[in-house]
Amino acid sequence: MRKDSVARTRVDEEGNSEIEVYTGSPFTSQTQSETGLDPFAKTDEDLRKMNGLSPTFKKRLTRDLTKFQRGKNGAETKQQQEYQNQGYFKLDVVTPPYNLEYLGKLYEINAAHKAACDAKVANIVGLGFDLVESHKMRQAVQALEGNVERVKKARDKIERIKNDIYEWVDELNEEDTFTETLRRTWTDVEVMGNGYLEIGRTVTGVIGYIGHIPAQSIRVRTQRDGFMQMIGNKATFFRNFGDQETPNPVGNDPRPNEIIHFKKYSPNNGYYGVPDIMAAKNALAGAEFASRFNLDYFEHKAVPRYVITVKGGTLSGTSEAKLVEFFQTGLKGKNHRSLYVPLPAEAEFEMKPVEAGEQDSSFGSYLKYNRDEILMAHRVPINKVGLPDGVSLAVARDADKTFKEQVCRPEQRIIEKKMNKIFSSITDSLRFKLNELTLTDEMEQAKIDEIYLRMQTRVPNEVRRRQGEPALPDGDKVVELKPQQASEQRTQASGNRTRDQQRSSNASDTGGGTRTAQGEGRSTA
Repeated sequence: MRKDSVARTRVDEEGNSEIEVYTGSPFTSQTQSETGLDPFAKTDEDLRKMNGLSPTFKKRLTRDLTKFQRGKNGAETKQQQEYQNQGYFKLDVVTPPYNLEYLGKLYEINAAHKAACDAKVANIVGLGFDLVESHKMRQAVQALEGNVERVKKARDKIERIKNDIYEWVDELNEEDTFTETLRRTWTDVEVMGNGYLEIGRTVTGVIGYIGHIPAQSIRVRTQRDGFMQMIGNKATFFRNFGDQETPNPVGNDPRPNEIIHFKKYSPNNGYYGVPDIMAAKNALAGAEFASRFNLDYFEHKAVPRYVITVKGGTLSGTSEAKLVEFFQTGLKGKNHRSLYVPLPAEAEFEMKPVEAGEQDSSFGSYLKYNRDEILMAHRVPINKVGLPDGVSLAVARDADKTFKEQVCRPEQRIIEKKMNKIFSSITDSLRFKLNELTLTDEMEQAKIDEIYLRMQTRVPNEVRRRQGEPALPDGDKVVELKPQQASEQRTQASGNRTRDQQRSSNASDTGGGTRTAQGEGRSTA
């Protein structure tokens, strides 16, 4: 198969499935227009019939349609011209680098790709969010240290503001929760490289709606002054978030909604993002072909189990018909059957097995290779998408740590930066923060918190805020240790105790702190 080829499963009118192979540039927007999937691949005549476009804009389209190439003394061209991609030109939007509709379908036809996308979505935005004190608010509270009453009032005010914001977020969308909206948006980012969050304002300019817009229907305007959506017979213009002045260039809506655009950066395109799976598109196609081969083997296999030979004689018509009928209908759904075939005295009857051994799927190693390449493109460890054999607990734990620090947390910071533009319009006391993947259990975390509290590097309220509990009036002060406890803490911190030094020296290098799986590790024999 060529490097620029890709397979797609298609179901015909009778319900039969087959694979379509596209060559040349299957992922480009050209394929979108050729297959009729691109909503912006419309003619001038189609655009004139659409809703959402102003009469002025439609009149301009009509003038373009009536322009002729004229010559001398009334001579003019009579050729018919029709441009299929006029939607991009007339609406002044940029063509995406890849077929967005097709990228969305890839999410449904490959298990490894879907599992990797779902794992990243679940660990980036699916764990929920919290509202934490901003740096400015922490400084203000610390300035009140020593005045217990004022600190308590400040803490109570922060809790009231937090509760009000939680209620405000719940009211921004009647159908979907805020976390669900983020999950849908970020699923589009992982699958198609682009995600769009819609922001609607009330007549007073206050944010009153937050929702998800499918990425397949959105295009970025060339001047970067907004976005265009086209679904069915309706075209809609959206502003960039925070812009409340740009006029609607194609419609009559005086207050267009706004969009926050999330995208996977690509150095090859400044308008749209590119999903991670594009680095493994050949692995996707190979896995589809290999899986289809195995399905066809079981559904349309043409290799017989037995070959029947007759020597020294000829079967009568009745015997031959009875034998054929037995193998066609008599064996179906029957484990053991008896067959009586009348043969001439001189005839010799024999059944030779052709395919009697145990049958297994083909391309097992190739399918595994494709799966690993897909997961590598997504940078998702295999333990996040299943229960692989041969992966020790220590390896899985280290993989989770790398996945959190190098994949999830950087993306969370990008989301938090953009989402805090929304929350800063409500208050500057709190900031939006996505919950992170937890690598330690509650017992280990309790021990860590105890150490930090004893070392006076943290205060009780920091621990309580992480656990979602209200702050204590005097919880912003370090824990005062008794003289004996302070002496013990200094001894442990300095490591001067002889027994502790010996125990530390004799400790094994366990790395992740877990046991190696049976059969792994260096042999001591």
